[in-house]
Amino acid sequence: MTSMWKAALLAGAAWGAAATAVSAQEAPVANAGLSVEEVVVTARRREESLKDVPVAVSAYSGETLARQGGADITVLQQTTPNITVQTARGSNSTLISYIRGIGQQDPLWGYEPGVGLYVDDVYIYRPQGAVLDVFDVERIEVLRGPQGTLYGRNTIGGAIKYVTKRLGDEAHGKVRGTYGSYNQTDLLVSGQTPIGGTGLSVGGAYALYKRDGYGKNLTTGAEHYNKDVQAIRLSAEYAPNDDLFFRLAYDHVQDDSNPRHGHRELPALVGGYKVLDEYDTQAGFGDDNSVETEGVSLTAQWNASEALTLKSITASRKGHTDTVIDFDGTPLSTLDVPAYYDDRSFSQELQAVYSDDNVQGVFGLYYMNSQASGEFDTIAGNLGLSIADGGKVSTQSFAAFFDFSANLTDKFKVSLGARATRDHKRSTTFRLFYLGATRSPYQGGTPRPILQTRTNYGAQTTFSQFTPRLSASYELTDDLSTYVSYSKGFKSGGWDMRGDALITPQTVNGYKPEVVDAYEVGLKGYAFDRRVSFASAAFLSKYEDQQVSTQVVVPSGIASSIDNAGSSTLYGVEFEAKARLTANLSANVAVGYIHAEYDTFNRFVPAGAPNPLNPSTVIPAGGQVVNVADLYGFQNTPEWTGNVSLTWVGELAGGVLAVTPMVSYRDSYQQFEQPLPLLDQKAFTLVDLTAIWTAPGGHYKLALTGKNLTDERYRTGGYNFGVPTYNNSVIGFYGPPRTVAASLEIAF
Repeated sequence: MTSMWKAALLAGAAWGAAATAVSAQEAPVANAGLSVEEVVVTARRREESLKDVPVAVSAYSGETLARQGGADITVLQQTTPNITVQTARGSNSTLISYIRGIGQQDPLWGYEPGVGLYVDDVYIYRPQGAVLDVFDVERIEVLRGPQGTLYGRNTIGGAIKYVTKRLGDEAHGKVRGTYGSYNQTDLLVSGQTPIGGTGLSVGGAYALYKRDGYGKNLTTGAEHYNKDVQAIRLSAEYAPNDDLFFRLAYDHVQDDSNPRHGHRELPALVGGYKVLDEYDTQAGFGDDNSVETEGVSLTAQWNASEALTLKSITASRKGHTDTVIDFDGTPLSTLDVPAYYDDRSFSQELQAVYSDDNVQGVFGLYYMNSQASGEFDTIAGNLGLSIADGGKVSTQSFAAFFDFSANLTDKFKVSLGARATRDHKRSTTFRLFYLGATRSPYQGGTPRPILQTRTNYGAQTTFSQFTPRLSASYELTDDLSTYVSYSKGFKSGGWDMRGDALITPQTVNGYKPEVVDAYEVGLKGYAFDRRVSFASAAFLSKYEDQQVSTQVVVPSGIASSIDNAGSSTLYGVEFEAKARLTANLSANVAVGYIHAEYDTFNRFVPAGAPNPLNPSTVIPAGGQVVNVADLYGFQNTPEWTGNVSLTWVGELAGGVLAVTPMVSYRDSYQQFEQPLPLLDQKAFTLVDLTAIWTAPGGHYKLALTGKNLTDERYRTGGYNFGVPTYNNSVIGFYGPPRTVAASLEIAF
């Protein structure tokens, strides 16, 4: 069945291209009005046609996202080749993102993400609260491959850019209400207005998202997989003349959705607990959860001349999370984890953008001062212990960068860029054992003496990295260009906030940065009187010093280790196309293939744990480094991804109706590096349908959106503690079931 889907996706892409070719060849030149729109992006920190950017970039306008039924940025996972963008395990608004096999699943403080997320060029450096809802968005850009030159540290897999709309100088507003499955009740109110003729405009938006749970907590009666989110955005823009622009923006998100405790994939050894429905739980640890994030930014832009623009971006952000996860999924206190996370950051970026007929580019300076901290308890009822893990990581990051392109001829262009980054990090880490399977004093539990100090150290170090980028592009025709590129990216090093120094003494030494060298060749452009736009890329990445987080059950609890596990080779191809088939019908196709394989995977296994190469034996005293490259694979990296959608636009009742059916496919993938048949996800297909009717004049919109219409049940994450000590705790987390929603929007 999987092979049939792969063949069908490729055949569909080929058929779509062939059908468009025939249609275009038969059409007279007068039909040139059917051409697709040109897409302008800022992937290289300056406005360029998508065709001319020597980077694999996918760009989605706000209108396109609405037609795809995208409520938040996780819709990108369905529409973009070779990426994973989803909500984290046990979370409601923590982002997990991978691009071309590179990313981060562990959202613990101090552990850096592998895909950079930016909102109006402000770096969102922690994943908590980063599942951004899509409202008042101008476009979203997905940059695949290392972006270390222009975007810096922790964009080793790529970057996602969320670009909001500018206010402009016209007053308008809108109200949108939505009602749907599981009592979904959403409200969006936004508006903006200029202030006299001063060049000042102010605007704001308020969004409320409410939904009952897809399931129930059968122990407490609370909703499970529900949604309770409020978001506010306020902004003021000042443009006294054509050369000056200032923007002050504020955003705040409060997520009070209940925690996700997961679904038991195995029956409990004690109590016989096993939940039948994927969205139900029998967790007894509680239903309180709160995630709060907010930020303020000031952007200033001066067009110093026709060729030179100077820009400053100043931002401050902070976030706090209080949550609980019941890892055993029963009323028993076998494996309960209360936790809090806290983060704050300040950043300043200066840019000088230059452009003339022969040279275009940007030079910049960047500074960030950030702090991430937290604490969580592991309440292990069968051990009679509470294990407190906590600490703080402070980072000062400095960088200087440039990226310039030069036209050597009318058709041949070369680009050279580089970034020098210096991260100075300071860390404190502790791991403490307390008697009693109740919360530790750090989580408001009964004050009591420490039974045993397992880890308690402070450390500091500096990581420096030089990340160049080189590309050459050639314009084959006015509508077709090709490019080759080399780029380097890195993810900063650090220390394992869960590390147990008695089991893994090397944890106090921390782990090094990881780096990737990527090579890419691409072909982009238009075909058939510009009725087709397409972008294709083939890539090869050499990945070194990979940071891999593993947790192993040992007699004294759970041993965590973040190691520079080894190296790997990744290669693949990507193809995206948009075609105007007729005046009323357009099509979108996206196909991605990736082969990701470890060359070496040197995993430290603590004493007493099973030997991965021979599970019937245990690791001797002192632990042992074992190369498990032949046994392990990449997580969250399906070999094939694909998407096909059609959009029909026509007149109805004097207005305009747009209907978009969409089919997306994801091949099978692992949840962790180690294959786990109970948790790893088989290939699946999602079918969506959106219909939007816009009344004459555009003042009213009616929309009907159906997501996952075939009601596929698919895992997005899991945890594996399937041993008697933790009552056979193997739990999975699932993507949304079938939902249908209707909305009414009034613009004024």
